[in-house]
Amino acid sequence: MSWLALTEYLLNGVVMGTLYVLMALGLSLIFGMIGVINFCHGILFTLGAYLTVALKTSLGFGPSLVISPLLVGLLGMIIEVGFLRRLYRADPAAGLLLTFGLAMVAEQLVRIVWGTSGLPYNIPPALTGALSFGAFFYPKYRYFILCCAVAIIAVVWWFLEKTPYGMIIRAGSRDGEMVRVLGISLRPIFTLVFGLGSALAAIAGVLMAPVAGVQPAMGTDVGTAAFVVVTIGGLGSFWGAVIAGLLVGEVVSLSILFFPPMAQASMYILMALVLLLRPRGLLGERWEKFE
Repeated sequence: MSWLALTEYLLNGVVMGTLYVLMALGLSLIFGMIGVINFCHGILFTLGAYLTVALKTSLGFGPSLVISPLLVGLLGMIIEVGFLRRLYRADPAAGLLLTFGLAMVAEQLVRIVWGTSGLPYNIPPALTGALSFGAFFYPKYRYFILCCAVAIIAVVWWFLEKTPYGMIIRAGSRDGEMVRVLGISLRPIFTLVFGLGSALAAIAGVLMAPVAGVQPAMGTDVGTAAFVVVTIGGLGSFWGAVIAGLLVGEVVSLSILFFPPMAQASMYILMALVLLLRPRGLLGERWEKFE
C-alpha cells in the first residue's frame, strides 16, 4: 500500500467525519434540550438532498445549498409545534415512537413524490476535477465539503457559546426549571432547537448528495452513525461530538481500506469499547434531568 492511498483514505475519513459531526450536533442538541430521541433525523438528511435536487434546476447550485436546509429547518419547527409539543409531559417513549412513525411516513412520501430509483445529482462544473499536490490528487468537491462543514461547525459553536440564545439553550438543557423561574419561556427555544437540529441534518444531506447519490433510504445509515457518534462523544458535549465524529469517520474509512467487510461494523465495535471504558462517552456530562 502506498502513502498516496493511505493519505486519500485518511482525508476521506476527515470529510465523512465532519458530516457525521453535523448530524450528531443536531441530534445532541434536540435530545439534550427537549429530551426526545429524534428518529426523524435520517429522513431530514434525505429531504435536504432531495430538495437541493429539486431547487437546483431553477435556482442553481449555490442558492439551493442555502435554501434547502432552511426549508427543512422550517419543517422541523412545524413538527415540534404541531406534534412533539403535545407529548412533553407524556411518557418519553411517546416522542420516540412519534418520530419513528413520522420517519417511516416521510420516507414513503419521498418515494411517492420522487420515485424509488433515486435521482442524478451532478457536481457543478466549477467543483469537478481534482487538486494536485505533487503526486497526490484529491477531488475538489471533497475539499468543498470539508471547508463548508468546518465553517458551519464553527458557526454553531459561536452561536451556542457567544450569543444570548445559545446561553439559554445551554442553561435550559441542564436546568429548565431554573430558566423558567428567571421568566424565560422555553417553548420558542424548543422550536428553535428542533429547527436548528433539522437544518444541520439537511446540510449534511445537501453536501453528501453528489457523493453518495440521492435515493430514498440514503439517510438510514447516516442517521444510525449519528446516534453512534453522539453515544461515543457523550451527551451534551459539543467537542465530544466533534472528536467522536472525526474518530468514527477515520475508523470507517481505514476499515474500508484494510478490511472492507468490517467497514460498517467498525463504528459499533468502537462504540462498545468506548462505553466499556467510559459509559458516559468520551466527554459526556452529567445531565440532571435524565438521572
